[in-house]
Amino acid sequence: MDYIQLGSRLRKERLKHNFTQEKLAERIDVSHAYIGQIERGERSLTLETLIKLANQLDVTADELLHDSLKMNESHFIHKIIQLVHERSIDEQQMALNMLEVMFTHLDQMNSTSKDIIKDSMVVNS
Repeated sequence: MDYIQLGSRLRKERLKHNFTQEKLAERIDVSHAYIGQIERGERSLTLETLIKLANQLDVTADELLHDSLKMNESHFIHKIIQLVHERSIDEQQMALNMLEVMFTHLDQMNSTSKDIIKDSMVVNS
């Protein structure tokens, strides 16, 4: 678990809500010193504290822990939805277009790699 990254994300979310460490600490019934230590990655936190923080900051626990969680297809889909959620339809369309171009390019690269491997096998036989 990367406590420095977790602390950094918590701080970013706290600042988005214009909470001081003192205000956030008061809302979840811990000391502001403890919040500071968590944000600096100096202290770990209990699951209960993590959930309280997530609830106060209007984020999910997996958003806070994403670098510590193994990603699967549903995580990727959720992350994509999260990224485009509050964007305009034009921005969403632009993101979709960029993904399509990127995947077309990846498909072409994969196809080229397979052709190179096939050619190499023919030459070696």
